[in-house]
Amino acid sequence: MSENQNLSPSAVEASREVRAVIRRLRRRILKASEAEDITVGQATLLARLSDRGGVTASELAASEGVRHQSMTATIAPLAALGLVERRPDPGDGRRLLITLTDEGRRRVAVDRQARREWLAGQLQDKCTEEERETVIAAMAVLERLTRD
Repeated sequence: MSENQNLSPSAVEASREVRAVIRRLRRRILKASEAEDITVGQATLLARLSDRGGVTASELAASEGVRHQSMTATIAPLAALGLVERRPDPGDGRRLLITLTDEGRRRVAVDRQARREWLAGQLQDKCTEEERETVIAAMAVLERLTRD
């Protein structure tokens, strides 16, 4: 895909920089809550389940862009750890819905808190007040890009 000739060099460079920083920041934030017993992908799946009710493995696979078999392999260790459970779908008993257990919800909350604290700590320790205000202003600009 070629770049649009009407884009200014600064727009192209800003796009590259934002994408690169967001990618690195996302990895680092996820690592802040990294647990020894689950992978980053499994932690991401737990967070996704916390934002939704019961969903099938096929629905999860589609939302994550992976094969059903891969999703089943991701879910199995989480079930073994007691973080998720499979329940019959009340509307269709042939389907199994994946839901968080109480321990799974607790784990998601702990992980989110660890990520929040890591990022706030980094902003506190490595940025001046003026830089933090600049970050807040930049986030307002980026937020504007997400609105249609």
